[in-house]
Amino acid sequence: MDSVVLIPSLNPDGHLPAVVQGCLREGMGDIVVVDDGSGPSYAQVFQQVEALGAVVVRHDVNRGKGAALKTGLRAALERFPALSGVVTADADGQHLPQDIRRVAQALAGPDHPFVLGIRDFSGGNVPWRSRMGNRITSFFVRLGTGLDCPDTQTGLRGLPRALFQLLLDLPGERYEYETNMLTEVTQARYPIQMIPIQTVYEDNNRGSHFRTVVDSARIYQRPLKYAASSLAGCGVDLLLFALLAPRLGILAATALARCVSGYVNFKLNQRWSFQVRKRTWSQFWKYALLWVCAMLASGGLVILLRPLPLPLTLIKALVDGVLFVVNYWVQRRLIFREVTGSPAERG
Repeated sequence: MDSVVLIPSLNPDGHLPAVVQGCLREGMGDIVVVDDGSGPSYAQVFQQVEALGAVVVRHDVNRGKGAALKTGLRAALERFPALSGVVTADADGQHLPQDIRRVAQALAGPDHPFVLGIRDFSGGNVPWRSRMGNRITSFFVRLGTGLDCPDTQTGLRGLPRALFQLLLDLPGERYEYETNMLTEVTQARYPIQMIPIQTVYEDNNRGSHFRTVVDSARIYQRPLKYAASSLAGCGVDLLLFALLAPRLGILAATALARCVSGYVNFKLNQRWSFQVRKRTWSQFWKYALLWVCAMLASGGLVILLRPLPLPLTLIKALVDGVLFVVNYWVQRRLIFREVTGSPAERG
């Protein structure tokens, strides 16, 4: 196998040398380890893996897992220019050496797919926060891309060389990078292969450096920005209505406020929520059509569901909640989706 094993590491314990030794036993001798600013206290561990034959690249300060993966990709290309791909693995022993080898073998297949090592979260050894965090991320990835992936947060991945330029250009410096990776690879329509791997969690996953609030906000930043832009549009709508209604009347004020707030929401989604680089008039007209359809659907569904034994306000809230999710999916996949070319064209 002419693929390289890439292991990003922060403040490693005894698992890191064991992971390197396991890869060597499985016949994977080309290994790059990234010290993501661990500091002098951990120098001995990295010296130990260097003595085993791994290439160690260092960050002076902690820059995040995404930055470490990018640094490792560049180092792998420089040190092993003939490589066909990279297999990423975690340093905490969650990925067994035989599973790392299986991902490398899948990566070496005829299509050189993007490979994901998929864990089973149904077991009792899976920490609650890991189980729930993965389910939420899987929902948003499926909503935004259509990819049905039961383990979106897996760190065991096979990255074919054809995707290197795309992955090096990809935004994200910390844990959100891996979610961005799934989104962009799916959007590029690159073949994806998922293979089952062992689910290993030791000591309730206390070795993880994942910060629940901060890193979750980074991972879910796109839907959170979408929600914030929707709230901003709602605020503009209410403010304009309050200012215009005494002068123009209810109907005129409602129509004008709704049009202005819709345009504000469109620009926020285009420039901030989805951050499209190429902005076109077609995006505006598609958004306008969606806006009209959503408004009609909201009113029509409320009328249709009015006979239910529920307060009318609750019915309206439920309908608009469903439409909120549908609107996000349509905007992410059909309106603000950028056609960026194939990985070969990128490289």
